[in-house]
Amino acid sequence: QVHLAESGGGLVQAGGSLRLSCAAPTRTARTTHIGWFRLAPGKEREFVAAITWSDGRSFYGNLVRDRFTISRDIAESRVYLQMNDLKPEDTAVYYCGVTLGNSVTIRNWKTYSNWGQGTQVTVSS
Repeated sequence: QVHLAESGGGLVQAGGSLRLSCAAPTRTARTTHIGWFRLAPGKEREFVAAITWSDGRSFYGNLVRDRFTISRDIAESRVYLQMNDLKPEDTAVYYCGVTLGNSVTIRNWKTYSNWGQGTQVTVSS
């Protein structure tokens, strides 16, 4: 099983920005949606955003909808998560995965596979 690879995390002050990258093997990406989830200590894995590889349709979690933007680069076979106006509550490990699900199931982390190792995002107040 081929796993995705996340990068781009780091430490940033509140109000700052980061751009996460998810490297997706080409064959995997074309058949799927690619999604970002985050996991903070003591919390459940939370849906952040997802994108349909074929047409670029995007989906967002309610807490990030107006601050984060998901995009894809077909040539590079990468998915990006641009995170603006970061808040301390955005602190978490961010993971990307793939799913064959639909517009409803893509919000459920259990429908995903090929998870990467995660990248830590820490937002200081």
